[in-house]
Amino acid sequence: MDKTIQKPTLSARPILAVMGSILVLTVLALGISSTWAAKKPLEKAFPSSEKCKRCHLRVFEEWEASAQSRSIVSAPFRITLERYLAKADKKDQAMCFQCHAPHIAEYGELLPQFIKEVQSKDPQMDGVGCPQCHLIHEVDAASHPPIPTFELGKTIFGSYDKAAENLAHQSQKLDLFRNSQLCVTCHDSLPQTPQTAKDLPGWLGDWKASQAETSGKPCQACHMPEAVDESANGEKIRKVANHSFPGRFGKVRADAVELDFSTTVNGATSQVDVSIKSLVPHNLPMPHPGWSRIVVDLSIKGKNLKTVYNEQRFYQRVFGGGDGKETVFDFEAKKVLQDTLLQPEETRKEVFTFPTPKDAPSMDVIVTLTYAPVHGPQDFLKEVEQDAPLGQKDRAFQIVEIAQKKTNVLLKKK
Repeated sequence: MDKTIQKPTLSARPILAVMGSILVLTVLALGISSTWAAKKPLEKAFPSSEKCKRCHLRVFEEWEASAQSRSIVSAPFRITLERYLAKADKKDQAMCFQCHAPHIAEYGELLPQFIKEVQSKDPQMDGVGCPQCHLIHEVDAASHPPIPTFELGKTIFGSYDKAAENLAHQSQKLDLFRNSQLCVTCHDSLPQTPQTAKDLPGWLGDWKASQAETSGKPCQACHMPEAVDESANGEKIRKVANHSFPGRFGKVRADAVELDFSTTVNGATSQVDVSIKSLVPHNLPMPHPGWSRIVVDLSIKGKNLKTVYNEQRFYQRVFGGGDGKETVFDFEAKKVLQDTLLQPEETRKEVFTFPTPKDAPSMDVIVTLTYAPVHGPQDFLKEVEQDAPLGQKDRAFQIVEIAQKKTNVLLKKK
């Protein structure tokens, strides 16, 4: 009798099953498969700019003072978004965020969270912060509107080479960051849908043919002017880009136009011929939002410096809705009713005729260009005022001077 003890054996099928399970778990753990791997939490993929502040204090402070840092914070945006959501189809509700919080492109399923952040009046996430720009790897300029492609990882893209090595992230230089196309992605289409981007004229005008663009001066040359400073805390001083993005607010507006005028007195009637030369390669003002306009103001002061004549003209694009009526809301814009924008690098002539001041030895002639405050339906303005923490003192209601020129003109005695 054979008493040899037979060792138990495992069948091939269970072994393969076990090995397969181990392989799947390993792949999931390593994050090798984009299909199986869990998506990064929003706050990990697009961390708050506050985290960047730890190493990039100067850049953070500049950004914090900019309009970009307020992209989902301002009262006009919040009220406009509420009105849009009340009318928009479910599939289109992310439209406003395409530029005001462009990382919606990667996290569309979190749209309710994006909306709640805005409605909170104190969002904890950024709309346009450091990662929303510096994680863009390329832009499809052929699409309407242009579509940015984000590369989510530990690489930060920018315009400078020889970045200092650090433990926080890798750095890579991309020519895109010295190209106007990076900015145009969000600054040349109203509203941001393929059809309206195609049907409505762009905000910028013919910027590609401008002297600035053709001579190698992209948007960044004015709106991110170079300075000599440190990029990261304690880093060697070198050329860096300003991140306050000067525009309506900031010194760059003083260099936007050349203003001049002449005055002719013809007895009881006088005339002021104004010359306004745009020095920028895009429309002035940029017609987003729909209430954006520049005011050309002529004031005449006579005896005892009393204002005896005043006239205003507007440089603006007036949009019409589907019903043909004027609207200041992007999402209602279907056509252009009026367009008096200053074209790129255009020189505009304005002629004002008015009664010569009586009983005055001279008159003061004052021509002023300003960015107008928010305007529109009274119920909208009231909502903005009530919603803004500072009420009428909110920057939305501020008049911002661009240029002013004045002179005193002697009047002939009878």
